[in-house]
Amino acid sequence: MCHLWLLAKLLFCLSLIVLPSCDRANAPSPPSPSVPREGVGQQLGTDVTAQPGRPKAQISAEWPRIVAFGNSLTAGLGVAQHESYPAQLQQKLDVVGYPYRVINAGVSGETTAGGLRRVPWVLKSQPAIVIVELGANDGLRGLSLQETKNNLERIVQQLQQSSVTVVLAGMKLPPNYGLVYTAEFEALYRALANQYHLTMIPFFLDGVAGSSLLNQADGIHPTGEGYRVIVEKIFPALEPLLQRDQ
Repeated sequence: MCHLWLLAKLLFCLSLIVLPSCDRANAPSPPSPSVPREGVGQQLGTDVTAQPGRPKAQISAEWPRIVAFGNSLTAGLGVAQHESYPAQLQQKLDVVGYPYRVINAGVSGETTAGGLRRVPWVLKSQPAIVIVELGANDGLRGLSLQETKNNLERIVQQLQQSSVTVVLAGMKLPPNYGLVYTAEFEALYRALANQYHLTMIPFFLDGVAGSSLLNQADGIHPTGEGYRVIVEKIFPALEPLLQRDQ
């Protein structure tokens, strides 16, 4: 019960930052994501293979790519680049000997609609695997669950049509949105995973949500240590999809 209360408090605080009012009827349309222009900066997202202090000889452009596709929880808002979950996932892959390059394609405030618009951009990196962490901002804005599901479904379809392996990260909402809404929100991830035979992370913030030790002062975004825990939690779901010899 304490854990559920802490999770509710954390996600409710996030809703206050994402949207000043929780009134669904007055929720403004989310802004279009800021996508880098062609040829400017990391146009395919932030390639986190270039870790501080890591020998460049260890980096191969031929390695298959894993794209971490999501919102601020993927972007790593509030922590150094090397502390974000995609960067720490890269570190984990290096340690255990899987030759993959991780691309951080997180955009703070992203909704499923914004993510859908970015799919062609993500596909330019020719990823082997895409970890989809989207939907929390939809739920916190009280958007239509059917719309959220449709957007996620179209994202999955477009990725699979390009022969990309999709890993779907599940999310939960605080109970103040109503038991029916929150239950159906959580269930839509399982339904999509079953329908499209996806590897699923049941709850992206498992072991981190509600912990004052693993979240920043805002009580919302994980610390570097929090992201380390996330990587340890999600890696067992990801590892069966990986190959050591490329």
